[in-house]
This record gives sequence, C-alpha cells and structure tokens, in this order.
Amino acid sequence: MKKLFFLFIVFFTTNLSFSQNIESKVDSIILKEFKDTNGPGGVFLISKKGKPVYKKAFGLANLELDVKLFPKDVFQIGSMTKQFTAIAILILEEQGKLSVNDPISKFIPDYPKGNSIKIHHLLTHTSGIKDFTKMKTISEIAQKEIAPKEMVDFFKNEPVDFAPGEKFEYNNSGYVALGYIIELASKEKYEDFIKKNIFDKIGMNDSYYASDRKIIANRAYGYHKKSNGYVNKTVINFSVPFSSGSLMSTLDDMLKWQNALNQNLLLQPANLEKAFTKYSLNNGEKIEYGYGWHLKNINGVPTREHGGSIFGFKSMAVYIPDEDTYVLGFSNCDCNSPTQVTRDIAKLVIENKNQK
Repeated sequence: MKKLFFLFIVFFTTNLSFSQNIESKVDSIILKEFKDTNGPGGVFLISKKGKPVYKKAFGLANLELDVKLFPKDVFQIGSMTKQFTAIAILILEEQGKLSVNDPISKFIPDYPKGNSIKIHHLLTHTSGIKDFTKMKTISEIAQKEIAPKEMVDFFKNEPVDFAPGEKFEYNNSGYVALGYIIELASKEKYEDFIKKNIFDKIGMNDSYYASDRKIIANRAYGYHKKSNGYVNKTVINFSVPFSSGSLMSTLDDMLKWQNALNQNLLLQPANLEKAFTKYSLNNGEKIEYGYGWHLKNINGVPTREHGGSIFGFKSMAVYIPDEDTYVLGFSNCDCNSPTQVTRDIAKLVIENKNQK
C-alpha cells in the first residue's frame, strides 16, 4: 500500500453512488495503460449530474524537475478543440452572422468549388477537401507562424477527395477553415472570440489558446517515448492546427464546459441540438457525427465522444446523456492513450448502473 501511495497523487470526492469498489476498478483500468508512474502520465475525472465523483492524477507533469501531476494541471486537448469551434459557429448563427447552410464561398470567395461546399460539410467532416495533416509538405510550415488565410491557402488548391456530402472522412482542414470563417464573420481573432464568448462567459479561467512561450500556471509538459526513453515533445506552431486543435484546458474547466452545454448557457436548446444530431450523406446514410462530437454508443447506451492528439498530448471525453455522466482523461505523453481507458470507464459506469 505504501508503494501504491507514492505511485500517484490522489484528489477525489465520493458519494453513495460511487463506491470504493467502483473506484478501485477505475484505478485498475487506468493503471493498465498508464503503467509508468515515474514517467509522464494522465489525469482523469468522472462526474455525475454535474458534480465530480472521481478525480485523480497519475505520473509526472515535468520529468526534468520531477514534478508530479495534479488534477488541476493544464493540458493541450488537441482535437477536442473542434467542440469549441463548432459551438462558436452555432453562436454566430444564433447572432445572425452566418448559417450552417451558407456556402463557404460567401466568406472565402476564392475557395475552389466553394459554392458547393457548405459550412455544414466542414462541421460534419463531409466536405471532401484535403486534410492538411496528410500533405507531405506539412513539415515545411509546421514551425512557422502562419495567418489563418495563409493556412487555408496552404490546402485549398489540393484535389478534393470526394464530392461534398458523399462520405464521412475525418478532416482537420475543415475545422481550420471554420476558424477562418469565425474570424471573418465575427471580425475578431478566433482565440479572442472563444475566450470572450465561451471561456469568460462560463468561468473557464484555466483554459487558453495554446502557447509554448506564455507562462501558464500548472502547465503539464508534453513528451514522446523513444526506444531510449522519453524526450520532450516536438515543437509545432499552434497557428497550424489553429481551430482544429490548439486549445488547452483542465479537468475542472472541461466539466464547466459540459455543464454549460447541459444548462443551455451558450445556445438556445434548438440550436445546441444541431451539434448532437446524426446527419445524413447524399445517399441518405446516417453518419455517427454531429457538429464537433462523435455520436456513438456503449452497450447500446448513446454517447457523445471526442478525443484529441497533438505532439506530446492525448485527450478523450465521453458524455452519457441518459446518465448525465461525463468521463474525461488527459495524457501528457502521446505514448499513453486515454481513448480506450475513458471508454472502458464509461462502460463500467453504465454496467454498474444496470446492475443496481
């Protein structure tokens, strides 16, 4: 027990609905993936009805300084940024500054075939435009400060992969284009719009547009694992992933985000529901994606999910609407994935509920 105590830092709250037995099972699920507690690790949260019932940190936030991770630490969340970009688009739609049915040519007139690509297609990964992360030339700009227009120009003339609405294919370029449209429609920088209309509005005081230069309190440092051990993460200029993956946050702030969505603090219910609707392709086939969320299920129970991966970090969240339960995990090494861990915890929560 003494060894286990030093393996991880524990901060948690419990209630009658979250027994010590379930808590130990959650610990076991996490430690199967996050084995090296003397290396970089992760933080995890489970909430029920908007309140944390489990919150723990495993491993180190900084290897060089031998600093342990805490649940309050700030992580890069990668593609979970897409949730914020999607909601920002719906906020602008509610303000009358755009429609999800607008062609992107309304905002980016010189975009090739932009009359046939709708904002809706960008939101649902059904646009067919080239994903910049799959372009061989991405290494040429990865560390450069690049304006949103330049980023869109980087991929816009690439051959399309398919006609808009023909299929679903996860696409970072679409969400970069959405960030540029947010700037054009709002006449504000993307990061300023997100801060003012989301972070500040709901008290996400420890969430940021990512930066490697700013002093950010309680920052978790990112790592890769090589054959000879851990190394510091590869540097990327955050203007490249931009609105597809450049936000930072904490467990508590992401719970504020989930609660704000549930309480309709950011959008009217009918508009918010657009984010959680399964849309159809041109042939009528439904896809398991709304606006910024995968819409799946665990054991037949509907879930809203999204993960993220960016150099040195991985993230994953699963929300179970029927149970008002939120499961969230962050890792500060891309060698440890919280994706299946988080889904397995959500599955455990569902099975425990069904057994009562």
